[in-house]
Amino acid sequence: MKSGVRKSTVALAALTGFLALQASTALAETKLVMSSWLPPKHPIVADVMKPWAKEVGKVTEGRVKVRVLAKPLGPPPAHFDMAADGVADLTYGLHSFTKDDRFLRSRIGQFSFLGDNATSTSKAYWNVYGGDLKAQDEHKGVKLLGLFVHGPGLFHNNQREISKLEDFKGLKIRTPGGYIADLAGDLGITTQFMGPGQVFEKLSRGVIDGVTFPVEALKAFKLTKHLSHSMRIPGGIYNTSWFLVMNDKKWASISDADKKAILAISGEAFAERAGKVWDAADAKGADFVGKSDIKVSDAPEAVVSSIKDLAAGYEAKWAEAVKAQGFDGMAALGAIRAQAAQ
Repeated sequence: MKSGVRKSTVALAALTGFLALQASTALAETKLVMSSWLPPKHPIVADVMKPWAKEVGKVTEGRVKVRVLAKPLGPPPAHFDMAADGVADLTYGLHSFTKDDRFLRSRIGQFSFLGDNATSTSKAYWNVYGGDLKAQDEHKGVKLLGLFVHGPGLFHNNQREISKLEDFKGLKIRTPGGYIADLAGDLGITTQFMGPGQVFEKLSRGVIDGVTFPVEALKAFKLTKHLSHSMRIPGGIYNTSWFLVMNDKKWASISDADKKAILAISGEAFAERAGKVWDAADAKGADFVGKSDIKVSDAPEAVVSSIKDLAAGYEAKWAEAVKAQGFDGMAALGAIRAQAAQ
């Protein structure tokens, strides 16, 4: 009888130990949800966010797992606040979607003539905004994991070729907000803000005459049949600054070792990942546009010169604003352009 009791006791102890181990493992595992608002097949989702999410699981040996949702938990402009408020654990988006001044220093990533490709410009953006301009301080309530920009922003419309400055006047153009919306207004353009997913409908119905987009978007959003002209400018007429963020409390719940592992595939490495994917998408987009009826042209020198004059005014105003915060904006702009050119 005593032998049976001992066996039962040993078995119970083993079961208790096993359950404790299982409970410990369950507690150590962190499951994260990323809200994603771009189409699932968009290169940034399919080739950046999902591979990064998978790699998070790999580098943490399965202790941190990220699930990228097929449908967003809210509209694109709400995504930063959704992460800060804990509605989603992880989000990405454009700083220009947030209309207040909380991301003042991020606007360095929206200016004209930044760089001719997304890879070097994204890395430069991370190094300068994420470094000297202390981007994390502007991202309250979240851990800033990534920054990037898209390829050079182009100007597309279905009314006329832009051969002189006056040709911009009266056009109804979708912009992503921020700097390019202000610049477009100075050019006499009527601007409209909308998410990328709304552009096809508005363009096909004649609500807008065109868009400011990198070339990949014409393929990604199937816009070529509703556009007739595309204008290139060296370094882009504008750019957009993007973030990848995690809710602060979720970040705090992850072990130091796993944080270190996640950071190793984030930051500059993430900027390079996103930039390379965008450059590849731009190349495919340019080839797609080349086979369409769209006439692609380079901006005339006089148009470029006039835009440079307008851009210089916005840069100076921005530099003055960040100077009040203790930062050298013009030096930062010079650093981004120098690094992007490498």
